[in-house]
Amino acid sequence: MNSHESPTLFDVAVIGGGPAGATAADDLAAKGFKVLLLDRAGRIKPCGGAIPPRAMRDFQIPESMLVAKATKARMISPTNHKVDIPIDNGYVGLVDRCAFDEWLRERAASHGATRRIGSFDHLEQLDDGTVRIHYHGRREAGDTSSFAATAQARAVIGADGAKSEVARQNIREAEKTKYVSAYHEIVRTPDQPPNDYEASRCDVYYNGRMSPDFYGWVFPHGKTASIGVGSAVKGFSLRGATALVRTAAGLEGAETLRREGAPIPLKPLKFWDNGKNVVLAGDAAGVVAPASGEGIYYAMAGGRFAAEAVEAFLTTGQASCLSLARKRFMKDHGRVFWVLGLLQYFWYSSDKRREKFVKICEDKDVQTLTFEAYMNKKLVRKKPMAHVRIFFKDMAHLLGIAKAQ
Repeated sequence: MNSHESPTLFDVAVIGGGPAGATAADDLAAKGFKVLLLDRAGRIKPCGGAIPPRAMRDFQIPESMLVAKATKARMISPTNHKVDIPIDNGYVGLVDRCAFDEWLRERAASHGATRRIGSFDHLEQLDDGTVRIHYHGRREAGDTSSFAATAQARAVIGADGAKSEVARQNIREAEKTKYVSAYHEIVRTPDQPPNDYEASRCDVYYNGRMSPDFYGWVFPHGKTASIGVGSAVKGFSLRGATALVRTAAGLEGAETLRREGAPIPLKPLKFWDNGKNVVLAGDAAGVVAPASGEGIYYAMAGGRFAAEAVEAFLTTGQASCLSLARKRFMKDHGRVFWVLGLLQYFWYSSDKRREKFVKICEDKDVQTLTFEAYMNKKLVRKKPMAHVRIFFKDMAHLLGIAKAQ
């Protein structure tokens, strides 16, 4: 036995301590399972930090974790046409991922999860059906020295982010996933912000110079702001595009506190489990919403579904239970992902279409249904006539009957 190997047989080892992994670990630990939460520590994903009210409710997130509340969104077209959309009867919560993710991990630990710091290396399937996890351990965050370590578990949840090593090594067709590259800069909000800057407004730039296939953003975080862009186009300068967004927002001179970049998956993986004892969650499973790039809520939802699937597996011994994670997620959110995927494919394809898209966002029916869907994470079906009106307005824009101004 390795000198650093624990004699404990964990019920589940969760690889990755972001929102997906920490949620899965917390749910299982709270139910009395022996949980190992292995996280690299010190890695912050580039993220606007947006959290809808449903996430606050579903995952018992206290408002004290929010660094800001956005009550308005501004859509900005290639010709600088601006559409302000009030978020009636709700808000977009904004968190600092550094503090938020750590809070989630600590909550899991408070319910009994064992935390370890380390980088995943590989899994070893043992004859008794359990798994040995090999990783490079560290004694504390920031420690540059590492040691070879192992742990043993009956099941594994791979929540180690986009381009997951757990997925690559254990899940078929994981390598077929495509990604958007995301980059952002956290800047200090100036004592005297630009005249057009609002601490309660999220700005979204639909402009081919800032992103040929996605968008640029400015999300307020109280004393700081996240400014960034995303694109799947190889060779596109994310830093250069972010500089354009900063200039457009009047924040080119703001102090830069940190810079972060990472890949974001474009759609859910076809398979989330290996049919034995491994299942994926979060970015590792590809659950980032198309068009919006929203990931925190969907990561936490995926983490919960993975935890439920593992609980069923541990209780029954049936490996087929692991497939429930993907089935349940897609039942709840698959249609929304499909609709958003179509939206991104069509409206983000040229500046001419982006201009029309922002024009459409002036419509009150569009605004109401968009944010009701965002806050509640489901398509709104209680207003059928609003959907009919939107359909005909969209057709008018597509056919050129309505003119973008």
